[in-house]
Order: sequence, then C-alpha cells, then structure tokens
Amino acid sequence: MDTIYITGHRNPDTDSIVAAMAYAALQNALGNRQYQAARLGQISDETQIVLDRFGFQPPRLIDNLRTQVRDLDYDTPPTLSAAATVSRGWQTMQGGKISILPVANEDGTLYGTLSAGDVANYDITTVRNPRVENIPVYNLISVLEGKLLHESADTLDMVSGEVTIALPASRENLLFSSRDSVVICGDQPDMVQRALDLQVNCVIICQGEVPPEFLDRAGNTCVISTPIDAYQALRLIFHALPIARVCKSQDLVCFHLDDYIDDVQNAVLESRFRAYPILDEEERVVGMLSRFHLLRPRRKRVVLVDHNEKSQSVVGLDQADILEIIDHHRLADIETKNPIHVRNEAVGSTNTIIAEMYQEKGLMPTAKMAGLMAAAIVSDTVMFKSPTCTQRDIDIANRMARIASVTLEDLGQAIFSASCGDDKTAETMLKTDYKEFHIAGHNLAVSQITTMDSDRLLKRLDEFLAVMTSTREKRGLQSVVLMITDVLMEGTQLLFVGDEDTIRQAFGIKGEENCAFLPKIMSRKKQVIPMLSALWG
Repeated sequence: MDTIYITGHRNPDTDSIVAAMAYAALQNALGNRQYQAARLGQISDETQIVLDRFGFQPPRLIDNLRTQVRDLDYDTPPTLSAAATVSRGWQTMQGGKISILPVANEDGTLYGTLSAGDVANYDITTVRNPRVENIPVYNLISVLEGKLLHESADTLDMVSGEVTIALPASRENLLFSSRDSVVICGDQPDMVQRALDLQVNCVIICQGEVPPEFLDRAGNTCVISTPIDAYQALRLIFHALPIARVCKSQDLVCFHLDDYIDDVQNAVLESRFRAYPILDEEERVVGMLSRFHLLRPRRKRVVLVDHNEKSQSVVGLDQADILEIIDHHRLADIETKNPIHVRNEAVGSTNTIIAEMYQEKGLMPTAKMAGLMAAAIVSDTVMFKSPTCTQRDIDIANRMARIASVTLEDLGQAIFSASCGDDKTAETMLKTDYKEFHIAGHNLAVSQITTMDSDRLLKRLDEFLAVMTSTREKRGLQSVVLMITDVLMEGTQLLFVGDEDTIRQAFGIKGEENCAFLPKIMSRKKQVIPMLSALWG
C-alpha cells in the first residue's frame, strides 16, 4: 500500500508533531497501516523533552512531497544478464510484447539496454558479414536445441569463423575452404567428413546422424547435432551471441527512484530514447520508464494537521493529493483538486480534536500516547492561559493526563523551561516556533517563545533584534515579530522590526522602542495575526 503521510507545519511545535503521531496511531489502530507520521523540520528541545518522557522517537523527516520516479507506474520487464543470448532477449521481447529490455551485470547493476532495433541492425550486418567471433559453445547448443557430440580443448569453449551452409549442390565447389569456418550440414556424411578432414572450427549437423568413426578423427573440431533445419540454424547461430555484444551500453540515459519528475521530464525532452532504465539506491535495475508514464503520475498522499496554509506546509504540496485537513487555525490558501474531509474547530490545540476522534471511534489511546497528547495541549494553550483555550481543551487534557498517570503541572514545568536555555543562540530560539504569513500582499514572520522567565531573555534584546533584522533581509519580508510569552506574567514581550509604525499602531504601543509588553496577549493565532490583518487586510 502507498504511504499516506501525516504532517504538521514547518518549524514544527509540540502540538504539530504530536498531532501527526497521534492521528497516525489512531488510523493504525483502525487497521489503516499505510498512515505514517512525518515532520518538516527539526524537533525543538521542548518537543524532544516530551518525546523522551513518554518513550517516543521523532517522526520521519521529509523535506518535500514532489512526485518522484518511484511514484510512477513504471514497467518492470525481465532484466536479462549481459551474458544471455540474443535469442533469449528476442524471445523475451516477443513473448511480453516489449520493445526494449534492461540488461544487467552479474550484480544487478546496469550494463545496457536491448531493443528490437538493436536486434534488427545486428541481423542486417550478419547478412553482409556472415561471421561469428567467440560465441560460447553452450550458447550455440542452447539456441540450436542441440547436443554436443565432440568438443575441442583448443577452442576454450568458444566458436569463431565464417558461417557456411554445405548443401549437396555445392559438393564440387565447397563454400568452406579453411579451418576458420562454421559449417552447417544436413544428413550428408561426405560433407561432414570433408569438414572434419579440414579441421574446421565447428560442424553443425542438422536433422542427421554422424557415424561414430567420424568423431574419432574430429580432432579440434567442435561437433554439434540439432533437430532443426539448416536455414533456421543459420539464423539462430548469430542469435547465440551474448547480448553484451549487441545491446546499447554507451551514452545511456537512466533515472533513479528518488529522481523528481520535473527533472526527469526535462531530461526526456532532451533525448530520443523510447524507454529509460530505472535504478535503485544501489544502482541495481528495477524497471523501465517510458514517456507515457509521465503523463499521469501517481501522486503522493498527505493529511495536513495543525495548519492549512501553503507557505507553512511541505514543499511540493501542489504535486500531492491532500486527503484530509485537521486544524484549529484560520482558513488560508490551500486548494485541493477533489473534495476532502476538513475538520477545523475553534479549540486551543489540534490534539484536542484528535483526542475527541479517538472517543468517536470508541478507542482509548495508550497511556504513553495519552501523556504525549496532554503535553501537546498544555504547550499549545500555554498552560490553559491562551485566549484560544476552551473548556474542551481543559477537559481533554485532564482526561489524557489521568490515562497517562501524570499531572499537568509537571508537564507544564518541563515544557516551558525547555525552550530558552542560556546555551541556545538567539537564532535557534527565533526559529524554534517560527511561521511566515502572507496578508494582503504583506509578507511577515511571527515567532513565539513561551517561557516562565521573560526577563532573562530580554537581557539578550539586542541579539534578538539583530537576528530578526538579518532574517527579514534574507527572507525578503516586510516585518519580523517575536513574541516572548511569559506564562507567569500572562502576557507577551513583543519584539518587532520592519514595518514598525504599523505594528505599534496595531497594538497601541507608545514610544520608539522595538519592544513592548502586552498584557493578556498569549496567542499568535488569535491575538497577534488578527490585529495585523485588520490593518493590512
């Protein structure tokens, strides 16, 4: 089954990470094993503390959902060995109605490709130059469905020479006159005798018998008998050649499973091959890609949690199929190709919604998962002091804490002491819970640090403002805002650079400073973004 990724937003916070993990666990418990939690960025110290406390590993890291070669319904024709015969390759193509086959080395890595055109070109050259070089004896026996009557140690299991049919009409004027010949005979003892007397490289006897006494003087001549007629044998001899000597092995264009379709399409447009080998991570052949495979690629599938804004979502989202959105933010700009299930509720945490989905399905999360969800709700509601917090958040958090046998106070203490250690750089703290927004043509970023000691962080005010200014310039933003939200003070120290007059106007800030304390301001989503949107919208 194709994986369905569940992912939160970029620069994920605890609510985003846990929401993906909890929803994947719910779907797996319902028997939907293809669901897999994923993350779009590094785990914050706060989130890592929560994961460690309840014994979880972080979800898989993905950087994009762009369509790759592995997402295509590419062909998987038989992969032939470079040592296989041309006859085997032709039979395989005819039997499977395949125009081109991959050819591999002994270890499965790519050697080349064999096409019907390659075989046809080779056949035409044999008409003008009916000669074979170093064909393995056992290849001949295989294609001729023959039997080895005599072999020569001098030939080293190889046959070479000009291929000649010795027909009765040519008795007086033999077409073979040197040892460097491969002679095809019918039931003609005299022809066989003359060929053996001349010690030609190989005699192939079609639908005939060889007197035992002839073999006694065969010497260095390889003698093979076959039940097929002479004219058929003539063509099949040339098809005993190893594929490696006929197939295309230079200037190949091939792709890997992880290659992106955008890049593949460009490469295909610049070449004229009918099909292209596909290789895995170890360079082994896994299939063939044709142009028509690119017309309707199979898209990756994704469920979005804790966001519904394109700028906050995974790169390549426009190439993926969004199946579902579970969120508690404002509706933004994500578009879907088909109707989907959207659950967007006015609560303080996405995990509150997911915990209720467990209840609706008649499932109780494990104690560890319940503890994880309780911690996420505490984090996102700022210990229930955020204006986004509802009674539902409080009730669900308490229920999850009882299942996990933990206290919400302990979780809050651990969470809000994790994100602002003295060992962290200002840039690290700024990027921990950082989101970019596009409001009426205005591009801005709003980051939030939740702490129980904002005074300690304000001692690094100049450092924060310098990093914010640098980020604004690098990202081409009009404004960068940092919320240092103090749980104990129940307010936010607001730092800002960029469109400073507008920001001061939005929050009624007096003076010329780039920092102000805003009492009762705890939520980026419900208090900061709406105030800025009202001015820029």
